[in-house]
Amino acid sequence: MSQTAGNLTGLFDLSGKIALVTGARTGIGRALAETLAEAGADIVGLGSRAMPETRRAVETRGARFHEIVRDLEAGGDFAAMLAGITEDFGAPDILVNNAGIIRRADLIDFTEADWDAVMAINLKSVFFLSQSVARDWIARGIRGRIVNIASLLSFQGGIRVPSYTASKHGVVGLTRLMANELASKGITVNAIAPGYIETDNTEALRADPVRSRQILERIPAGRWGVPDDLKTAMLFLAAPASSYVTGAVVPVDGGWLAR
Repeated sequence: MSQTAGNLTGLFDLSGKIALVTGARTGIGRALAETLAEAGADIVGLGSRAMPETRRAVETRGARFHEIVRDLEAGGDFAAMLAGITEDFGAPDILVNNAGIIRRADLIDFTEADWDAVMAINLKSVFFLSQSVARDWIARGIRGRIVNIASLLSFQGGIRVPSYTASKHGVVGLTRLMANELASKGITVNAIAPGYIETDNTEALRADPVRSRQILERIPAGRWGVPDDLKTAMLFLAAPASSYVTGAVVPVDGGWLAR
């Protein structure tokens, strides 16, 4: 390997780091956990159910895996959860706020229950988990990385997903606020805004031939994204060398927003 190649590899080396990834059981969360493990980080995967596939994928890449089964909608004491992770596995250096749900209904029919469930997971948990992690990092002097998963609907209104749209607008706002307050502590806060990705959340859209065709016609790349398309953005924002990148939102959308 050339000296230049070696230096470039080192820019993205996460050996010795621990990453806490929420929503790590499937889809984007699993892909991001795999990415961080490939770069050398050990993984704490948080999900609403057990995630043997994620464990297998992480451990196959030579990294350790620690599982937290927790319903983020219920909230709770994130500081106590973090203390338990630190005692059992080690203190996280990277937080990926990926967990999210979506509920679809026409505006006039949308229920308060669906509003509250989406906001609790997609926005409230992002803030209070980040708050707990940031407090710990500041106390320990850890120059950590927070990466939030936003959406194209952080910038657009969409249809039939009012709470999802509101929550993802909120994720971008929180990303920028947290970046402003934590930069002086050496902590960066950024977001990735995925486009239309093949996940459980988009299954209904992909199964609808009319909506699927409409979406594909709008995407310059001409295809749905896959979770692996987010890997390079994740690695960039988590990298030790990205200390001067904060408050950014990186779209990974096949050109959708440029259309």
